[in-house]
Amino acid sequence: MLICSAKRLLGSRSSLAKYRNGAHSKFARHSAVLYPDGRSPAFKEECRFAALDDAGSNFSSGISKWGILWKHRMHSTTGIRLEEPLQKSMTEIVPRLALVPSDIRYEDLVITRSEHIQVKPKLDATTLRFGAVYSDHMLQASWREELGWTAPSIDPLSSVSLHPCAQVLHYAVQCFEGMKCYKGKDGRLRLFRPDMNMDRFAHSADRLTLPQFDKVELLECIKELLRIERDWVPDEEGFSIYIRPLLIFVTHPFLGVCPTREAMLFVILSPVGPYFPSGLKPIKLYVETQNGRAFPGGVGDTKIGGNYAPTLLPQLNGTQLGCSQVLFVLQDGNPGGGLVGESSSMNVFFLIQQDGENRELELVTPPLDGLILPGITRDSVLTLARGFGNMKVSERPLRFNELEGAAENGRLLEVFGTGTACMVQPVMGLVMKDQTEIVVPFNNEAAEYWLAKPPGTAGLPHSSAGEPLSVCGRLTRALLDVQHGHVDSKCFDSTQAV
Repeated sequence: MLICSAKRLLGSRSSLAKYRNGAHSKFARHSAVLYPDGRSPAFKEECRFAALDDAGSNFSSGISKWGILWKHRMHSTTGIRLEEPLQKSMTEIVPRLALVPSDIRYEDLVITRSEHIQVKPKLDATTLRFGAVYSDHMLQASWREELGWTAPSIDPLSSVSLHPCAQVLHYAVQCFEGMKCYKGKDGRLRLFRPDMNMDRFAHSADRLTLPQFDKVELLECIKELLRIERDWVPDEEGFSIYIRPLLIFVTHPFLGVCPTREAMLFVILSPVGPYFPSGLKPIKLYVETQNGRAFPGGVGDTKIGGNYAPTLLPQLNGTQLGCSQVLFVLQDGNPGGGLVGESSSMNVFFLIQQDGENRELELVTPPLDGLILPGITRDSVLTLARGFGNMKVSERPLRFNELEGAAENGRLLEVFGTGTACMVQPVMGLVMKDQTEIVVPFNNEAAEYWLAKPPGTAGLPHSSAGEPLSVCGRLTRALLDVQHGHVDSKCFDSTQAV
């Protein structure tokens, strides 16, 4: 017996959505049957094939109005039971076919709209907490090792039911992403470099044996979700809708540690204001030298839940000292001090004025050595800063002793973090466990000067003479210009309209 994609049979999403409401809806999203003489019931395109279960114990045969055999019982997806003569003839024609798992495809997307539309929240940075409000719909798909991906669907936002022995609950076999969509004054929705998010998502999944997926097709499905939820996307600068893809390992009850057999993918949306409501007001970082975030050979370069839970205790310790985030410093026994890593939710940059006659400015961030998450905002900041033309931009190992020496000599001019959630966050102090503090300069007037610049001017090379120095302010203005569509970016060719 041969099975092919029902989407190719039924045609448009609308016809597929209509069929979804019928008695055979779940199977209609997956497969249709070819006749034993090789005829295709209603389509001409090449099909994706799968083998039927020899026993067929959970199925009965039936003819739909398209003249196709459909699966009747929903609780199994391994095949269809045929009448004995047909089953015998099919065995003679095609004795056995290996299963070819299916992938996520936009053309298979099924949409079910919610009947309960929520009132949209007010755009107030002081009350719209990050990740506390969600839109009406979610994107989801399931994966099984032997069958591949089911057809993706957009459904009303709902809770997920998991068995208590689901692997994700015991061994943290999950990964996620964070990306944003912006609405410009022209009303258009724009995703900022989403291809990089898809690459990182796939890398994180691969590291945990979670299933791979067609990155382009998944992104198209996410865009469709955004089009449905466009009224949820704020149009005020500094606000956006946060996109959270999540991939988790779920399975039949089994407590042993094993590679992924079944998985579920979700994408949810959340309208957000600034991650730190203070805006470009600086924060303090707690310097953590005992509890590490990542280690050589580990998973520091992946976006998985296991990298975030261990940061909670240091975060709590830092909060008691007036710090908003943690700067992790890896102790490796080097007499020059520990290696500067990243914050619990940000990559970190340091503007240092070098010794020498020319007093060159250097913007430094730790390299992607496996310990650092390859941030999309990090990469964007590096690209923009190199285009400014008034400083050296470096990705290099940075010892904490170097920071202490630069601060002592007045050469540590700026520190700021970057991330999808916070974008650019200035830092005014590095606080140690013994409560000693490295004070970091922050020129608020200079930062506000750059934020008030006309669209498109902050990203131009070489500042005009007399303009104040605020790298974080200038970068913030340049990023906002691109994300909200004020300018067409020449730096980033992957900013995509929805």
